[in-house]
Amino acid sequence: MTAQNENAQAQAEQVEVANEAQLEQTAEIQQEQPVEAELAAAYARINELETYVAEADNREKDIQLRAQAEIQNIRRRAEQDVEKAHKFALEKFSKELLTVVDNLERGLNALDTAVTDEKTQALVDGVEMTHKEFISTLAKFGVEAVGVVGEAFNPEVHEAISMQPAEGIEANHISVVLQKGYTLQGRVLRPAMVMVAG
Repeated sequence: MTAQNENAQAQAEQVEVANEAQLEQTAEIQQEQPVEAELAAAYARINELETYVAEADNREKDIQLRAQAEIQNIRRRAEQDVEKAHKFALEKFSKELLTVVDNLERGLNALDTAVTDEKTQALVDGVEMTHKEFISTLAKFGVEAVGVVGEAFNPEVHEAISMQPAEGIEANHISVVLQKGYTLQGRVLRPAMVMVAG
């Protein structure tokens, strides 16, 4: 019986050793699992932070691009404003000078019919020269007359007073210019008052 007892005792010891080994493995696995879980959580947090940083970089780049575009737009608008200011600085002054041109032209028309002698002709010549020089000076600064008989009617630069049939002039063309119009650098200072052939 002793041999059987010894065998049974040896088997019991082996079972006990196996149980202890199994318990140790289970404990090691349980200890490794929290470390792996912490490691996985740390990697997830790192990925999350990297994504956040990348998104922040993209937002910052977008903000910089928008700011640069806004600066360029402001610069362009300022340049356009300065250009317009230079171009149209004379607008008010030019409008006032148009009445002088009108009066010179009225005077010339009146003098053409009243020329009787050399003195009067000299006066007419002087007024004509003044008128031509005045028109030339206005042209140097971009002021140009609009509204010529036979020209096609353009509502942007002409103001139609009436329509009437006119011989030798096509429909929707100017038949009579009542008052010349003027533009400054292509911008209307005063529309021409005209009659249009109908």
